[in-house]
Amino acid sequence: MMLAALLPLSACFKLSRESPRLQQFVLSGAPPASTGEGRAGRTLALRRIDLAAYLAVPAIVIRRGANELVVSEFHRWGEDLSDGINRVVAANLAGTPSVRAVHVAPWQIGARHDFLVQLHVSRFEGIADSAATQGRIHVLATWDIISPRNGALLMRGTTDERGGSWRVGDYAGLVTELDAALSRMARDIGTCVSAFPNDSTPPASCGAAAR
Repeated sequence: MMLAALLPLSACFKLSRESPRLQQFVLSGAPPASTGEGRAGRTLALRRIDLAAYLAVPAIVIRRGANELVVSEFHRWGEDLSDGINRVVAANLAGTPSVRAVHVAPWQIGARHDFLVQLHVSRFEGIADSAATQGRIHVLATWDIISPRNGALLMRGTTDERGGSWRVGDYAGLVTELDAALSRMARDIGTCVSAFPNDSTPPASCGAAAR
């Protein structure tokens, strides 16, 4: 009798919906055509990123409206986000004509650099309202170009990327758009570095991004 009573219950469990599978993503960016090692140009070092506290989580963040943050436990970063951002920015900077080499913290003791670069990332997310089928991205970061000799701030710029297009629910598409925004950030930094007449005199400006 007990066996007969258990059979219908086990059948009910078989009809239950399976949990979504965990998906993990890493930033990759577009690989540069060639690196600057062995050619003339500046050597840069990327410090550890100053990342907004709400972004220091494994989940990929999507913002609704001005204040609501939405995260999914099944869509996560497969690496520390700070490390991923630094890696992609460095890879793109390495393909900049004015840059000879890029090192990422922690670098070797005794390594010499023309400039240090400090990123302050305050927005790095998808944007999608609750009823939206298409989303956008927002990447907002300030970046400091610093003298390695005395720690002086030589130039501060801002990259504010709003746009892109990804289908809501397509996290791979969202990550691709975030990758593209980091490539444009690296372009902004590389353009500014190329405008320096020497390693201690900042240019009058680095274009629209600098302030």
